[in-house]
Amino acid sequence: MRWGRVPVGLWVPAAGAVVLVALPIAGLLLRAPWSDLGPALASPDVRQALLLSAECSFGALGVALVLGVPLAWVLARVRFPGRDLVRALVTLPMVLPPVVAGVALLFAFGRSGLVGRYAAWLPGFPAPFTTEAVVLAEAFVAMPFLVITTEAGLRQMDQRYEEAAATLGAGPWRRFWTVTVPLVAPSLAAGAALCWARALGEFGATITFAGNLPGRTQTMPTAIYVLLESRPEDAIVVSLVLLVVSLLVLVTLRGRWLGTG
Repeated sequence: MRWGRVPVGLWVPAAGAVVLVALPIAGLLLRAPWSDLGPALASPDVRQALLLSAECSFGALGVALVLGVPLAWVLARVRFPGRDLVRALVTLPMVLPPVVAGVALLFAFGRSGLVGRYAAWLPGFPAPFTTEAVVLAEAFVAMPFLVITTEAGLRQMDQRYEEAAATLGAGPWRRFWTVTVPLVAPSLAAGAALCWARALGEFGATITFAGNLPGRTQTMPTAIYVLLESRPEDAIVVSLVLLVVSLLVLVTLRGRWLGTG
């Protein structure tokens, strides 16, 4: 549609939507201490939060890939009673308030929780206020993005390629790795990027379940929360890092959503 054919009544709310999103970002960019960007990023606590965020977000992505991809395949290919309920349950963290997610994790994996009371002694168990707890909290809120994106790719895939491989003698596991995964690789990559970005920016569930201990559970979002009170300039720097990461993910995935290159 040409510009001149757009109804006039749509221009004002459309412009308002752009302004609503652009103004906060512009405010952040205008307040950014560009001359102090390097020293701020090099400060020990900021660098520590950056490294821990990278470690935990990639750990959460690994958990999501191991658990979420098989789940997406089951939801896309297998008909079983309660499938819609399982799908709704898995995607619930997408709309669940993050603090509620953290409280739920506490009641499940806390010292007196549903699972924690029996398994807290296991090495590497994601007990509250540990780095493992950060990974678990981020995986909990981010995995749905991977599952729904991968499931959509599996549903759109032409299954005749899998059937052809089966007629040539390829077993289920070989078909999955040599045919299914390569065909859904774009959807899988998009879901993984969204999952990682969501994990990197998680705040509510993390601070509720894992706390905000420097060097142990303090990620970039929780560091921003603390820095805003004592060192707002450093808080802006860390916010800029998350902003850049989010922008890169959106630019990379724009073709998946808009059909453009």
